[in-house]
Amino acid sequence: MGKRSACFYTIFKRHKNPNRSQTKKVEGVMKNPSMEVPTLAMINGVDEFHSQKPNDLDLERNCNIIENHNFSHGLEQDITHKVSSGSTYSVCARVGVSGICLKGDAKVITTLKLEYKHSSTKYINIARTNVSKEKWENLQGKFMLSDKPDRIVLYVEGPAPGVNILIESVSVFCHGKISPCGYSTDNGNIILNPEFEDGVNNWTGRGCKIGVHESMGDGKILPKSGKFFASTSERTQSWNGIQQDISGKVQRKLAYQVNAFVRIFGNNVTSSTVRATLWVQTPDSREHYIGIASAQATDSDWVELQGKFLLNGSQSKVVIYLEGPPSGTDILLDGLMLKHADKTPPSPPPVIENPDYGVNIITNSNLSNGTNGWFPLGNCLLNVVAGSPHILPPAARDTLGPCEPLSGRCIHATNRTQTWMGPAQMITDKVKLFVTYQISAWVRLGPGATGPQNVNVALGVDSQWVNGGQVEINDANQWHEVCGSFRIEKQPAKVMVYIQGPASGISFMLAGLQIFAVDRQARFRHLKRQTDKIRKQDVTLKFPSPDSSGMHPTTVIVKQIQNSFPIGSCISRSNIDNEDFVAFFVKNFNWAVFGNELKWYWTESQKGNLNYQDADDLLKLCDEKNISARGHCIFWDVDNTVQDWVKNLNKPDLATAVQNRLTGLLNRYKGKFKHYDVNNEMLHGSFYPNRLGPEVRANMFKTANQLDPSATLFVNDYHIEDGCDTRSTPEKYISQILDLQLQGAPVGGIGIQGHIDSPVGPIVCSALDKLGVLGLPIWFTELDVSSVNEHVRADDLEVMFREVFAHPAVEGVMIWGFWELFMSRENSHLVDAEGEVNEAGKRLLELKKEWLSHGHGHVDEQGEFKFRGFPGTYEVVVVADGKKTVKKFVVEKGDIPSVVPMNP
Repeated sequence: MGKRSACFYTIFKRHKNPNRSQTKKVEGVMKNPSMEVPTLAMINGVDEFHSQKPNDLDLERNCNIIENHNFSHGLEQDITHKVSSGSTYSVCARVGVSGICLKGDAKVITTLKLEYKHSSTKYINIARTNVSKEKWENLQGKFMLSDKPDRIVLYVEGPAPGVNILIESVSVFCHGKISPCGYSTDNGNIILNPEFEDGVNNWTGRGCKIGVHESMGDGKILPKSGKFFASTSERTQSWNGIQQDISGKVQRKLAYQVNAFVRIFGNNVTSSTVRATLWVQTPDSREHYIGIASAQATDSDWVELQGKFLLNGSQSKVVIYLEGPPSGTDILLDGLMLKHADKTPPSPPPVIENPDYGVNIITNSNLSNGTNGWFPLGNCLLNVVAGSPHILPPAARDTLGPCEPLSGRCIHATNRTQTWMGPAQMITDKVKLFVTYQISAWVRLGPGATGPQNVNVALGVDSQWVNGGQVEINDANQWHEVCGSFRIEKQPAKVMVYIQGPASGISFMLAGLQIFAVDRQARFRHLKRQTDKIRKQDVTLKFPSPDSSGMHPTTVIVKQIQNSFPIGSCISRSNIDNEDFVAFFVKNFNWAVFGNELKWYWTESQKGNLNYQDADDLLKLCDEKNISARGHCIFWDVDNTVQDWVKNLNKPDLATAVQNRLTGLLNRYKGKFKHYDVNNEMLHGSFYPNRLGPEVRANMFKTANQLDPSATLFVNDYHIEDGCDTRSTPEKYISQILDLQLQGAPVGGIGIQGHIDSPVGPIVCSALDKLGVLGLPIWFTELDVSSVNEHVRADDLEVMFREVFAHPAVEGVMIWGFWELFMSRENSHLVDAEGEVNEAGKRLLELKKEWLSHGHGHVDEQGEFKFRGFPGTYEVVVVADGKKTVKKFVVEKGDIPSVVPMNP
């Protein structure tokens, strides 16, 4: 609310000091009575009184429950029905004093009167302050009620008789129900008329008509709750829907949560996605959209739509609306709640008793008791036969080390009439929550089978399918390893492991299935030793002789202040409007990649309408902060990521558009991006070769290299490292890279995205070993891990960072964001929406601190001080002749020991 032009406040004349057993009666007189009287602002069902005088500090107005209708009736207010027991309330008042009897300061007090039918009245002093004449003071305090009295009265008192109390404003608000701009109902909702009890007031249609109903569909559709619900009609676009302008009601850098019930109606559509979206306009007239939540709505029942959002920068206009279903389908809305998000309490560390690391939980894995413990899923037949390998598959050996040999027996699954049929086993009572399990097995197609065929170790966790690893088999005469991992974080009623995948009618064999808990700490100890060998190098600080310098250094203290190993993060344009985000990013990362702002669908969503401003802004920040940037991405080969106007081009026009994209982007940013992902996810998509021929991919690399020879050109894809996707195995990635190189493509780097679940170090390391034979630098380009429990998420993150840092072929890692609500996956953030670092974030900071080298000691007789350290920037304190000097030096990465001259 803006300030009024008139200035006013209220004087309360104190005739006497009232007795506490009596109701206070005071007279209110307006100063300058001809001026505008205080008005009552009705906002979302909450009454707020605001008065102002020149040069006053603005008081924050948060969910005020005080109704200052007219102070002339007395200096008190009944707030019985506006407070509840167990909640904490804050009181904030602006007070002054006046009067001829005033000598020195006067004490002003806010008091709570608690009346009970069957017991004595109680009084609670909330706050007090000393006020001098001609001066205004803030009166602030808090209270919480342990029970609920029959009547609760708030009043202001304190000065001696004859001294007037001046009240400018009084606010009472409940913590946890804060709307910093003062828009709130008693439940914290900032949406006006959320239950449609006032018809469509405060609501409008976004390209459609809206209405309010008690029922629809001949009485078959009734409200989920309350008396009314709203509907849209005459929708001609998917973005049409019901909306409300919430400009000025939400504050930047605060997280808000949205809850609603929705369903659809009409047009013979029985199911469709309904989304809640924000349309935002910034003060410089930029527009952008923020997806808040989505739900699969049906025409048969109400479903809950829920999500969160945060605004990073200042906004001039904000509108929330529903959209999604196809044209002609009505969206129905039953209530919309938008309030400050509840704080999620920190996760406790999971308590795991006796996890039995390395112990196989599969019953009768070696088949010494026939098929005991196993059962056929479906009507297939299981038989035990001989002829399988006697050694564990490589991934299991890497984790477990030397083990007992296998029996040489396997299960042969025949008579399969569905792809999901195969051997199965119940493991419900053997799986422990929050423990990461590795899966490893030998599989082979049966006699006469032809490939390629996928074989998958799957888990049925209640009604959910979990991928435990996949392998594609082309050669039916060989055994193949299938490996993967899983973790369960919610107590299941049933867990079943089963092997499936080949087409119906094709038999397959299974041998040596292992499912065991992974001992991550044992792996970490190995990786720490490996890291010291791979990443550290010998460093010699060479001091001049005393004769030439006149100095006699005795003690040297070396402290590394920055490791030069690239550790970066994804950022977006809206992020950099949040100074807290920028501070964390600049302090903890030395590389950046843009989430969307460089992608073709972002820079040219409509043909010829170029938008490079967002990328320019991000690049400007990187330049100012000396942060290197990766260019992600020039093209994206997955069909559903290609904008419609590009899809609609004929072959010659598409070839021209591709060339224009390369020329426009790389000429504009020549020398600015150190890397480019040339054509993203070529193992998972083939839009451009399907339209322009197989040579187009290599030509993209060649043209990009010609336009910007300084940039390293990368392939980039996902699920390379985890064994769960047969489309993107290390072997297929290697084949693709070699094929591009044979066509003359200057592939300079291998990008592994790293969107991984329940990572197992040896499986990740095995993929890196395979890719490492190409001799190209490997980067993890989009790393994120996900777990509801912050401690488990931290463990996952540590697994990946330690594997990355201990492998000689890896030269950098980028995480795919770190700030809550700005991540592609839920439960993957390191910092919550309002800036608090969680356990995963703390773990990363601890690792970065661990990877800083320090040392101290004395200079030897040759004037040298030697230590082993990581490449990067150092600070050295030299004590010589009783004096301390501080110098900085840099250790460059290299294969030979570094000698750093310490010149005077």
